[in-house]
Amino acid sequence: MAELSIVEAINDAFHTELERDPSVLVMGEDVGRAGGVFRATAGLRERFGPDRCVDTPLAEAGILGTAVGLCMAGFRPVCEMQYDAFSYPCLDQLITHVGRYRWRTGGKMAFPLVVRMPYGGGVKAPELHDDSPETYYVHTPGVKVAVPSTPADAKGLLAAAIRDPDPVVVLEPKLHYRTLRGEVPDGEHVTPLGQARVVREGSDVTIVAYGSMVPVAEAAADALDASAEVLDVRTLKPLDEEALLASAAKTGRVVIVQEAPRTCGYAAELAAILAEKAILDLQGPVLRVTGYDVPYPYWQIEDAYVPSVERVVDACRRVLEF
Repeated sequence: MAELSIVEAINDAFHTELERDPSVLVMGEDVGRAGGVFRATAGLRERFGPDRCVDTPLAEAGILGTAVGLCMAGFRPVCEMQYDAFSYPCLDQLITHVGRYRWRTGGKMAFPLVVRMPYGGGVKAPELHDDSPETYYVHTPGVKVAVPSTPADAKGLLAAAIRDPDPVVVLEPKLHYRTLRGEVPDGEHVTPLGQARVVREGSDVTIVAYGSMVPVAEAAADALDASAEVLDVRTLKPLDEEALLASAAKTGRVVIVQEAPRTCGYAAELAAILAEKAILDLQGPVLRVTGYDVPYPYWQIEDAYVPSVERVVDACRRVLEF
């Protein structure tokens, strides 16, 4: 197995999947000649041609609307939204069309399209370049959502999304595009949607996270004077409830970490599931460590916004002392 960065693993997945299936194509702003702003699509246009690696206008709603038509014609388009918040203009297409067409057609049509985008902060980016919009997509019926935290999962979840018969949104932690490396299987590699990953075993408290917050959870587990289990949910929808409930039953205490704003965030959904289905296993309240209910701040104070190791450790200690 090769040791790759996350962005290299994504590029590897593209080369593998476009070679495997001629119906797969990539489209987005600067994905072709430039190879993508983060170089995730580098080499695709040269290898597969301009009809399968398509440079589009700066029009996100147009990109996704075109992808809907391509699905109807038998293709499997992969749309790149250049940055997280750039995807908001296409929410109408996603909610009104993409998530509903399989239902509208009584299952006669499948819409195997992928929307992938870098998400999150930590890179000192300007406004609208560092949001964490996963809950918008999780809330949309008919759409699946995956968030990798390792190079192997970046390749495996993207491959699973491309092969899935339904629309899948894949959010990639841009903070770790090149700062995190790991072993990635060669050739075809698929990480099934709906399967969480136990990052490390523990017995006293479970720290639940996904994407860029998984390394934060791991660092917090290292800093604790207790045995912490770290659970990477990997797929927000479908969620691996079994793994979540099993870990809660094992440790009796749960802290959930998300980068997104607090109100109606995905951590709240996980906390609600635990309240409904794990109440007799819990030995303390489910605590959330999140971003704040403000627009993502400018780089001078973004470190105060993103959940830190210290904030996660503090939450764990509070629930352990409960």
